[in-house]
Amino acid sequence: MSLIHPTALVDPAAELDSTVSVGPYTVIGPHVRIAAGTKVGPHCVIEGRTTIGRDNTFYQFSSIGAMSQDMSHKGEITELRIGDRNTVREFCTLNTGTYKEDGVTRIGSDNWIMAYVHVAHDVRLGDRTVLANGVTLAGHVHVGDWAVIGGLSGVHQFVHVGAHAMIGFQAHVAQDVPPFMVADGNPMALRAVNLTGLKRRDFTAEQIAAIRTMHKALYRKGQPLDLAKAEIEAMRGDDTRVNGDIDTMLAFIASATRGLVR
Repeated sequence: MSLIHPTALVDPAAELDSTVSVGPYTVIGPHVRIAAGTKVGPHCVIEGRTTIGRDNTFYQFSSIGAMSQDMSHKGEITELRIGDRNTVREFCTLNTGTYKEDGVTRIGSDNWIMAYVHVAHDVRLGDRTVLANGVTLAGHVHVGDWAVIGGLSGVHQFVHVGAHAMIGFQAHVAQDVPPFMVADGNPMALRAVNLTGLKRRDFTAEQIAAIRTMHKALYRKGQPLDLAKAEIEAMRGDDTRVNGDIDTMLAFIASATRGLVR
């Protein structure tokens, strides 16, 4: 039995694994590739040079792989690449990239993308993130693994959100949010360490203590960023997991493009 509904329009040039299911009235373009086990609901449009991995689920009325909304984009051939086991709920828009970076919008694996989310051109979305209803990621935003962004939050172009960070409901995210932290508000403010998230992900007591010390160096001492970085660097010891978290924080600070929210 075919898994493609007879009312769906799938271009003959599209490459769909035989286990892909496609719902009624969905349209799939010629340059789309979809791997095994992925389910595409009714009334979706998947177009452009879009590559989708295994076991993803797309709910109804989503637009996947449309051309960038960047006004400088002149129709250059760009891509959208999506990993495995993502859930994309209703009315989401995921766009292809631009040549302001390398022409690719990248979405990792195991992400939970709720209704009305917009992922703009050249976004880098990691693994196991949660984007709640109405989240808008502008162009060139980078979101680290396990990050959570609360509903109706807007993330300014070029902003970086670190791994394991959490952003609260209706936040105006105009600066970079470091890993492991909680931020919210308009204007946005850094609130605390994301203790609940870290405990849920089995961070050790030693890791959490070190992250709290990094938070203190960055946000509680009133010192310049260079002094805070030096203090964090000096925290290294024999615990490889703690050292890994220090590496994550320092690498994030080094790559920050909009300035840390402080």
